Amino acid sequence: MASYFQDYADLCFEAFGDRVKHWITFSDPRAMVEKGYETGEHAPGLQLRGTGLYQAAHHVLKAHAQAWHSYDSRWRSRQGGLVGISLNCDWGEPLDISDPRDVEAAERYLQFCLGWFANPIYAGDYPQVMKDRVGRKSMEQDLDLSRLPAFSRQEKSYIKGTSDFLGLGHFTTRYITERNHPSRQGPSYQNDRDLVELVDPNWLDPGSQHLCSVPWGFRRLLHFAQTQYGNPPIYVTENGAAQKLHCTQLCDEWRIQYLKGYINEMLKEPLLDHMRLASETVVPTVCALCVLIAALLLTLLLRSPR
Repeated sequence: MASYFQDYADLCFEAFGDRVKHWITFSDPRAMVEKGYETGEHAPGLQLRGTGLYQAAHHVLKAHAQAWHSYDSRWRSRQGGLVGISLNCDWGEPLDISDPRDVEAAERYLQFCLGWFANPIYAGDYPQVMKDRVGRKSMEQDLDLSRLPAFSRQEKSYIKGTSDFLGLGHFTTRYITERNHPSRQGPSYQNDRDLVELVDPNWLDPGSQHLCSVPWGFRRLLHFAQTQYGNPPIYVTENGAAQKLHCTQLCDEWRIQYLKGYINEMLKEPLLDHMRLASETVVPTVCALCVLIAALLLTLLLRSPR
């Protein structure tokens, strides 16, 4: 599958590379593999719990690396562009900062979310906590091999360093506490993490799928990415809040406050001095525009004579 993706990427590089100088191979691959191969909410609609998403992510990382290497060897000298990946992750804050179990659970939350894809690219392998947890639970479930695939030594070397920038999507924060899920409950991504996500009832909720406004979590996630992955250039590729259901007119004051809070956290010292932040993209507005254009095209298609 990775070779097919490379062919597709080469086609795009050849057709658009004279104008496009920033490329993202995959956007939010964690949601793609979790909803496509774990819960079945998205295409291809499979529910291969605790196995399918890890296999899919493994192929995504190899496909990303092949696309990056292809650009680096064939197109970069002529086109002068950059190739990266965009990863979405909420911040995980320990529910009880004095409880080592919650502190470890919050770290585990970040590694199973951001580290799952970023660690192979920046360090050459999956986070150790993922390998340990999934491996142990797989053994307890009488499996001969870990449900988390392993990279060969050659693959680790090939994938490491394959990103000219880190795309980072972020919307909200969760409090994290330790919760042991016995292996006998069966394999699943949620059980592998052994934690529970909680929301502070005092956080401002704009009514958008519990995406509470917690600006300070954004700052902590940026600092985590900065220190964890060697201070890479970071493009904030997703951030924003969707439309309130009860809002029927132009009443964007709450959205303005959301964006103001998050952008201000990004601009505070010392992040501004030490981090190479590139840009901020408000995705919901773009998504809404795409939906409107798609609806218009569909209407014209249905009205056209057959």
